[in-house]
Order: sequence, then structure tokens, then C-alpha cells
Amino acid sequence: MTTEREKRASSWFAALRDDICAALEGLESELAPDCPHHFHRDDWVREGGGGGTMALMRGGVFEKVGVNVSEVHGVFAPEFRRAIPGAVEAEGRFWAAGLSLVAHPRSPLVPAAHLNTRMIVTTKTWFGGGADLTPTFPVEEETRAFHGAMEAACAAHPVADYPRFKQWCDEYFYLPHRNEARGVGGIFFDDLSSADWEGDFAFVREVGLAFRQVYTDLVRHNMRRSWTPEQRRALLIKRGRYVEFNLLYDRGTTFGLKTGGNPEAILMSLPPEVVWP
Repeated sequence: MTTEREKRASSWFAALRDDICAALEGLESELAPDCPHHFHRDDWVREGGGGGTMALMRGGVFEKVGVNVSEVHGVFAPEFRRAIPGAVEAEGRFWAAGLSLVAHPRSPLVPAAHLNTRMIVTTKTWFGGGADLTPTFPVEEETRAFHGAMEAACAAHPVADYPRFKQWCDEYFYLPHRNEARGVGGIFFDDLSSADWEGDFAFVREVGLAFRQVYTDLVRHNMRRSWTPEQRRALLIKRGRYVEFNLLYDRGTTFGLKTGGNPEAILMSLPPEVVWP
């Protein structure tokens, strides 16, 4: 039976999805009022229990942007249980819900971005997630704005630790085989389970809202700027790094595939066009 906390978290992820989708559709309408683009939503059902909705949009601003929500439950495979806190003690039983966003803009001057927030329940209950920025051409002022928004979100909640979450993000979104970072970072946190569940949940909500605001501001600032074929090629090469990380190292990809999620929704993070030099 779903608990009240689980219902609240799942409802919030869906509400945040609607909020972000409306904001991104608004950007598309600003760029091309006569030809607005909208998210197309596909529901899916997980065989082991639960399901989700994949919302996908392709437009003038975003070559591909997906905002997925899911709520799943069931039993982890034995070989996967030791990787999840409390799963062994729960004999594999779990409940999980969350939101995942990946935006691949058409312009090389608009940064790609990622947001994830989730709640997982075994014998333990915790939150995880974060947000990070991947520009093709980093701009110091924009990097400061993004990090400033994440720092402010952390500062508003005692359960958060911005310096630790920032370092965690830098270490997590790193490609050791390339000896380089995927982007300019942000924050990342996992296994967030303080004695104050309400405080943990409030912080997770704050991260989602902070991301929506700062990212739409960054996109709006850059989306009308012209670019060159050389800049576009640089974007496609940068996307290759995104593909390498998500297929080799990303925990969300592994979790989704190991728990019988929808492959199309899980691999939504991959860009529509990419090159390797």
C-alpha cells in the first residue's frame, strides 16, 4: 500500500513536470509564436509494478528535451540489491518515484542541462538527485548564475550542504577515460535521509523550482543568437561526451534498466544527433 509520504512525493514530481514543461513550451512560443511546439506524452506500464510518463518535445529551441516521471515498485534482482541501501534487508522490495529531465538545445550557444529528483523506499527512505549544466562554450557569468541558484536552494534548507553537493557533482559527472568533466557542474546528492523527512522533501522541491527558473533564464538569454557551422559541430562533439557518460557511468541509466523500466524513457537522455571527431 502506498504511504501518504509516497503519494505526496509522486504528486510533486508530476506537478514539477507540468510546471517545467509549460515553461519550456513558453520558450518555444517566444521564439516562434506562429509555430509553437508542445510536449508529446506517452504513458508506459512496468511489468513488475507501476509505470510512468515520458514527455518529449522537439522544436526550434530544443532539438530534443524530455521530462519523465515514474512511480515503480516491486522486487530488485538479487545481484542488484547490495547497491541499494536497505534493499538486502527488505528482501529486494522497493518503491521509487522521481523526475528526470535532459535538454539538448539546437543552438550551440544554449547550454544543455540535466535535472533529476527522486525518492526511494526499501527498509530505508531517502531522496537523491541534483542538477548540472553542460555548455558547449562555457560562459563564466552563466556558470556563476547556475551555481548561484543551486547554492541559494541549498542555503534555504539545513539538510543541504552546498560545498559537499557541488564537489559530489564535480566528481560524479566526470569522464575518467577522457580525464575531463562532462560540463561545468552543479549539485548532486544521494541517500539524503536526515531525521527531518519534511525538511528533506522541502529541499528536493526547492532544487526543482530553482532549476526551472535559472535554466529558462539562461535559455531565453541565448536562444536568439546566431551561430556558425563550426560552433554547431563543436556542439555535436560535446554531445558525444554526454553519450559516453550516460552509457558508461550514469546511475540512473543503470537503475532504470536493472528495475525493468521503459528503455525509451531511460535512454531519452541521449541526443538526437552526435558526432565523434
